[in-house]
Amino acid sequence: MEVVNAIGRRKAAVARVFVSEGNGKITINKRDLAVYFPSPLLQYVVKQPLEKLGVTEKYDIKVNLNGGGFNGQAGALRLAIARALVKINAEDKPALKSEGFMTRDPREVERKKPGRPKARKRFQFSKR
Repeated sequence: MEVVNAIGRRKAAVARVFVSEGNGKITINKRDLAVYFPSPLLQYVVKQPLEKLGVTEKYDIKVNLNGGGFNGQAGALRLAIARALVKINAEDKPALKSEGFMTRDPREVERKKPGRPKARKRFQFSKR
């Protein structure tokens, strides 16, 4: 099997993954998954598509991650892994889609408006 690549985005984060056959090692920016994401919850989010299909120990995944915060990066990586798994085997798509792993979360930060403290916040109203 050759290397399969895919891209995932979430908020401001971009994840480029390269999936090859191996023994389940996930390397993010030349660091191990447990080092890059110390939180067990974020590690769980990243591994969700692999565990759904039961292929956690089957593929080695090399990742280039940049932009955003750790939650956005974990979400971007989950989408990228799901897309790569569908490229490898198209029959897996319905299972991943039903769990919501194939959907790009469209929510982005709203821009700050001029003359306001934040995007929607107003300055305090003073009657006098």
